[in-house]
Amino acid sequence: MTALEDTLADYLALRRRLGHKLAETERQLDRFVTYLDDVGAATVTMDTALAFVLDPDLDPTSSVPVKRLQAVRGFARHLAAIDPATEVPPAGIVSYRARRREPHLFTDGEITALMAAAAGSARTPTRAAMLATMIGLLAVTGMRVGEAIRLERADVDWDEAVITIRATKFNKSRHVPVAGGAIDELVAYMEIRDQAHPRPVAPNVFISDNGTAVTYSHFCLTFRRAIDSAGIGDPSRARRPRVHDLRHGFAVRTLVGWHRDGLDVAALLPRLSTYLGHREPRYTYRYLTATPELLGLAVAMLEADAAVLR
Repeated sequence: MTALEDTLADYLALRRRLGHKLAETERQLDRFVTYLDDVGAATVTMDTALAFVLDPDLDPTSSVPVKRLQAVRGFARHLAAIDPATEVPPAGIVSYRARRREPHLFTDGEITALMAAAAGSARTPTRAAMLATMIGLLAVTGMRVGEAIRLERADVDWDEAVITIRATKFNKSRHVPVAGGAIDELVAYMEIRDQAHPRPVAPNVFISDNGTAVTYSHFCLTFRRAIDSAGIGDPSRARRPRVHDLRHGFAVRTLVGWHRDGLDVAALLPRLSTYLGHREPRYTYRYLTATPELLGLAVAMLEADAAVLR
């Protein structure tokens, strides 16, 4: 390891002891230290920081430049206590205004086609089963990708059809009841997995052909390729459907189902928030993208209420 890599490891360890997760920060700083090594820089200067933050290969309208600046500023302040030659870039030299991205709400047919395309791209039957099962589980539970990746065998109550998601985004665990059919698919996948890897390296449910845990970046890359292969989404749009859109779709389908069944949606919304792992119901509202069917149901409810008032 280089001196900068050693210092970065110490910096991340220190901040994690203070309770920070730093997953995105670590990704950006790993790239930054690699960049510094590539250009032969021994410390952080304004020129090197700006060259990294304002990389012309990045989309200037994305949040990446701001994330890079925040990460570099924190690391530079830490370095300044060790190396007085360190220059800390000022805050505010780049900005980002979040824009709500319209999600793609997958149809049942698209999810089936997506699972088939992902499985068809796999080199082995085990990987094919893993990809199809993981995509299906994300679609029917609304789990985050990271939650599915971290899932272990002991986290699944096979008899009661309940999945325990441990220490998730906000360091909280939750129980996720699932349909019996989803458990059946998981059982079928586990049989294939156990035959190929009776003693896997990782305890995770979803593992690679090497027996290690599936990585987020590799899964998302395969997902994007499967989207293209299955021809899902409007090719004229600049942004293709994302894996996170499966979570949006689950939330919308749940809400539509409650409306159809005549249930009190407002009273049930906190349950959906808990199921999805949100801290408050207001975060769940972001997932409830209006669809023609959802709008029609809402209008029908308003008309019914108005008729009662008359």
